[in-house]
Amino acid sequence: MVEGKLNTRRLGKSGFQVTEIGIGLWAIGGSEWGPVDDQNSLDTIEAALQSGINFFDTADVYGLGHSEKLLGQSMKGRREEFFVATKIGWIGFDEDSFRSAYGSTEELIAGVEENLKRLDTDYIDLLQCHIHLPEPNLDYFLEGFQQLQDSGKVKSYGVSSSHIDFIQQFNANGGTAALQIDYSILNRTAEEEIFPYCLENDIGVIVRGPLAMGILTGKFNPDSHFPAGDFRQRWLNDPDENQTYLEDLKKVDTLREIAGDMSLAQLALRFVLSHPAVTTVIPGAKTVQQLEQNVAVGHMPPLSREILDQIDEIVPPGGGRKIWPA
Repeated sequence: MVEGKLNTRRLGKSGFQVTEIGIGLWAIGGSEWGPVDDQNSLDTIEAALQSGINFFDTADVYGLGHSEKLLGQSMKGRREEFFVATKIGWIGFDEDSFRSAYGSTEELIAGVEENLKRLDTDYIDLLQCHIHLPEPNLDYFLEGFQQLQDSGKVKSYGVSSSHIDFIQQFNANGGTAALQIDYSILNRTAEEEIFPYCLENDIGVIVRGPLAMGILTGKFNPDSHFPAGDFRQRWLNDPDENQTYLEDLKKVDTLREIAGDMSLAQLALRFVLSHPAVTTVIPGAKTVQQLEQNVAVGHMPPLSREILDQIDEIVPPGGGRKIWPA
């Protein structure tokens, strides 16, 4: 592991200082990314903490709560060393489930109590609305989040979405501290409207999907396969998805030529951190080795203007596609 303290950035109006490199704990839930080993997951969380990472992102639906339970197990006896960001709201992972699982403030607060039990803690540093898609009535969500913040069970709150209208709606009372959004070299759509809005409104940005679900690691090719239960099988089975996937692989081949001594993943992470709106990036890691490669980025200098210009030629500012979810 590279020695030295990781840089931190202020997470919007929450005021919290979080490390530029965090860790996303979706994959360790073990239900959407293929099989995982719990001990490997616990070792990876431990390695993240020992490397200086303080930002840990999970959700109630990751492995149906298993991800939260593993994080709670890791935090036992040292809760103050972890900045915990979790999410609530989805019914599940199919396209018909990206809507609220709750219909009232009371149901929402009861749901968060379950988050707290799984995490084995009495407070959440950042609670995020996980619905993604605009809904006609968010009043009960905002009321619930505010009540939880007033009670001290939630220190700050935010939203996970790629829709500017939804983000603005959620920030109607000015209380939104953070936005979690899909952003990468292959998906620069947030640069057009969303990032400027966040900068203007002191909303910290948490970047998920910086490696484009693994495409930007460079480990996939047209003949790659994904295990049963891995949602990325749609890239191979759906004709439209497959065409876009193959086009992305060609872009990755071009990116290899400018990566130099960096791995493709490190190039991708350094690119994300180059945008002034970004607070932290949360690549997933299922093993200590993956975690170490991510942490190394936190000790590297910013990308040069020359490299950023070359990336602009491959995917122009504001360009690319929303990879997950749309």
